[in-house]
Amino acid sequence: MKNTLETRLGIFFALALVVAVVILEMIGGADFFHGGYLVSATFKNVQELKKGDLAKMAGVEIGRVDKIELQTDANGVAVAKVTMKINGNYEIKTDSKAFIKFTGLMGQNYVSIEGGTSRAAKVVKTKEPVPLESGEQPDLSTLMAKLENVASGIEGLTKSFSSDNISTLLGPLTDFIKQSAPELRAMIVNLRIVSDNMATGKGTVGKLLTDDAFYVAALGAATNLQSASTDLKGLMTNANSVVVQARGIMDQINSGQGTVGKLVKDDKLYNETTLAVSNFREILEKMNRGQGSVGKLINNDDFYRNAKLSLQKLDKAMEGLEDQGPLSVLGIAVNNLF
Repeated sequence: MKNTLETRLGIFFALALVVAVVILEMIGGADFFHGGYLVSATFKNVQELKKGDLAKMAGVEIGRVDKIELQTDANGVAVAKVTMKINGNYEIKTDSKAFIKFTGLMGQNYVSIEGGTSRAAKVVKTKEPVPLESGEQPDLSTLMAKLENVASGIEGLTKSFSSDNISTLLGPLTDFIKQSAPELRAMIVNLRIVSDNMATGKGTVGKLLTDDAFYVAALGAATNLQSASTDLKGLMTNANSVVVQARGIMDQINSGQGTVGKLVKDDKLYNETTLAVSNFREILEKMNRGQGSVGKLINNDDFYRNAKLSLQKLDKAMEGLEDQGPLSVLGIAVNNLF
């Protein structure tokens, strides 16, 4: 190959073309080499987003910002319409949402497309951008303002802990400690003595802590308590059995089984009892009115007088018999008989 001017120019233009393609690919200007489609979203504030910034889904680059336009919504408020060109290899659902996010405090912004359900349709390639629902994220300036408010609050809190304020708060406590130093010292000494006695097994508490007899007694009490709880559990089981049996008896009575059940549920017995009570009441009413033999005996005064007179005569006859001898009484009896 001859090293001519035409050869050198051809090599230079070839290299320039390769470098241009690489640069366009890096800055997103070579999207026209790839098939794709357009989507758009409307935001109240695009922050620092600009043309050529990335469009991502799940952190993966799927396209770039193609155009940013200023428009007005139905209420006449200024909004920004962001149009993105999506690579044809990726699918976006029509119910997806677009958010403007930033990669860091000093990083650039990008459009994050999130959401989308399997039931929704896919965005199809059209001449006009397909609109997506948008969501607003707090921008960096808002976050910095909130951080500034938090820092101001912390600064005010630290100012409240000045030496004067601390002295004012802790001054009474310090004076109390100084004035009560002997008493506090004596208290600490007493506590030390008590703890030493407890550690060496002296005193009631010390014996409770170090004496094995107390442990044995406590273990026996726990064992007895466990036995008592077992007996109580058995008693509860028996009580449950009695309750079940009583419930069975009540069910039998409610269903009219057995003697008591028949007495409770049998209407014939109720009717007969009612009839008997009615008859007894009627008999009592007749007796009170003096009807019938018993009624006349109870309510007739003549019967009372005759009975009284008969008793008087019988009493006199008995007195006459007492005056006569046994043979005379026998003779009278024989004469009456024969």
